[in-house]
Amino acid sequence: MTTDALLGPSDLPHQLPRFADITDDDYAPAIATAMAEQIAAIAAITADPAPPTFANTMEPLERSGTALARVLRVFGNKASADANPAVDAVRAEFAPRLAAHSDAILLDPALWARLQAVHADRSALDAEAAYLVDRYVTEFRLAGAALGEDDKARLRALNEEISTKETAFELALQADSNDLAVVVDDAAELAGLTPGEVSAAAAAAASRGLDGRYLLTLVLPTAHPHLAALTDRDLRRRLSEAQRSRGSRGGEHDTRALALDVLRLRAERARLLGFDNHAAVVTADNTAGTPKAVRSLLERLAAPAARNARREQEALSAQAGFAVEPWDWPFYAEKVRTARYDVDLAALRPWFEAERVLRDGVFFAAERLYGLTFEERPDLPGYHPGVRVFEVSRDGVPIGLYLLDLYTRDSKRGGAWMSSFVTPSTLLGVETAVVVNNLNVPLPADGEATLLTWDETRTLFHEFGHALHGLLARATYPKFGGTAVFRDFVEYPSQVNEMWILWPEVLASYAIHHETGEPIPAEVVERLRAAETFNEGFATSEYLAAALIDLAWHELGPDEVPADVDEVAAFEQRALAAAGLDNPAVPPRYATPYFAHSFSSGYASAYYSYIWSELLDADTVAWFKDNGGLTRANGDQYLRHVIGIGGTRDPLESYEEWRGRPAPIEPLLARRGLD
Repeated sequence: MTTDALLGPSDLPHQLPRFADITDDDYAPAIATAMAEQIAAIAAITADPAPPTFANTMEPLERSGTALARVLRVFGNKASADANPAVDAVRAEFAPRLAAHSDAILLDPALWARLQAVHADRSALDAEAAYLVDRYVTEFRLAGAALGEDDKARLRALNEEISTKETAFELALQADSNDLAVVVDDAAELAGLTPGEVSAAAAAAASRGLDGRYLLTLVLPTAHPHLAALTDRDLRRRLSEAQRSRGSRGGEHDTRALALDVLRLRAERARLLGFDNHAAVVTADNTAGTPKAVRSLLERLAAPAARNARREQEALSAQAGFAVEPWDWPFYAEKVRTARYDVDLAALRPWFEAERVLRDGVFFAAERLYGLTFEERPDLPGYHPGVRVFEVSRDGVPIGLYLLDLYTRDSKRGGAWMSSFVTPSTLLGVETAVVVNNLNVPLPADGEATLLTWDETRTLFHEFGHALHGLLARATYPKFGGTAVFRDFVEYPSQVNEMWILWPEVLASYAIHHETGEPIPAEVVERLRAAETFNEGFATSEYLAAALIDLAWHELGPDEVPADVDEVAAFEQRALAAAGLDNPAVPPRYATPYFAHSFSSGYASAYYSYIWSELLDADTVAWFKDNGGLTRANGDQYLRHVIGIGGTRDPLESYEEWRGRPAPIEPLLARRGLD
């Protein structure tokens, strides 16, 4: 056993981790060693007898933890994208230890004193260095650095317990999602799915020893994409109920008690830190500022979204001939879309072949905007046989690697995401980036084309927006590298990248029928554009419902969190009724028992971030349209003010400097049909 492949920088191009040399037994000792190295580095800073300066305090602080960050990036990806019982055990063991490690730094009184001293003299620093000191002081204060020793002791205990329960929530949810995958005996029940989806279901069943049967694996959001296509209403119902019952069936994989424990502990921690609730802590260090500002936006949008959803519901029920249920909505939405706009999204899939979408859509737009080129590197191994590696160059100069892990498997958590293995930093001498996109597209049988749904196509463009952010951002200090920006800003670049899906040049490049070679008909594209706000009442309502549930839970004080798991659904219902979003046919995108964003990731009390970021996104899309669209000049402007700066300055200041004003709400309202 060796940990060298994890602890030290890789000698592969762009420091791509040596995945082939890493075993599951390496993670625990590597994490432990890297934690000890960082604690020693912090001790050296605080033991320095010289007066605190940026050079003897901030720079070594930024260098500390380099090995730990390297290990955790690889391990975190393994735990999310290709987990197994051994990896899960390491996660469970180290969740509280890593929380304690973080507290050992954030609550160190000697380090806090040095930070304050450097902060007092920051006027002589350059802008990025001064902003770095500001960010550290803010984060340390919000983490409890100014508390007394008794309160710090309680805070440490809370943080360890929270991290333990968050990890347990995610592991239980993954296990229950796997258990609830829907088994189908007869292929006739799968009518409506493509041959590739049917073969993927057969392969998924075979992987579990269910030869001759079919398995529909679950996805993270409430509405499974197959609901839009399956003609068998009973199978739609079974699939929908499986999605919605995750984490709430009792037994060892029930997540509700864990969620309530996490909420109670977070609320207690917030009070200890001097805040009314956890939402106040989170928004204090985001661009929103306060929970009140978030609630104001969400509630402003809720009423018109619910109104539009009711109108859509009437049309769907008229088409169906009965009152539609949640498992009917996606199916009949496509029926009505087809009748009203002559657009059948399922019928468009032959034009969305995955390889064409990737190379001639996603990569094509990036080349036009930023001068990027992508060369596949089969000689560079990924962490799983299904991972592809591309070397990325800008104007002929290599800037990093892009990894794509497209397909679903039992060892991968649900959803889609981007993460980084290597982040550029001038201080550390790291010049290029390594990023990865994970999606959960069903894997068809050998020889069959991967035909993406409209939503999967959008998701690929979206996640690649995050990847561009990670590839193109440059910073002096590791803390500001890549996508290290405020949580309610980080979704903005990814949402902007979605605009190129229907951009004429991009669409003409990638939307080619995978069998006939014919481009997507122009009249179909026009109908797609005409239908852009169709079903937005549903889409906006289900999103806002989840965001309000997340916010409402985290506005509670420690004594207000219910103790009985049977109260979870009732609380959600009250929160939705107060906003007028309690429509049974439009369930929230995530409910508490399977709300991984809120209970096991960094979006706790911040799920509002998507719509908050969309204010900037909608305004930016308008700017691109007004200024010639897909041009290198526009890409350079956007790079200079948004995705190229990482976290090196206040993002809203940079945005307003570029646009000359804050982002107005009108473009967002128009996009979602709420004006």
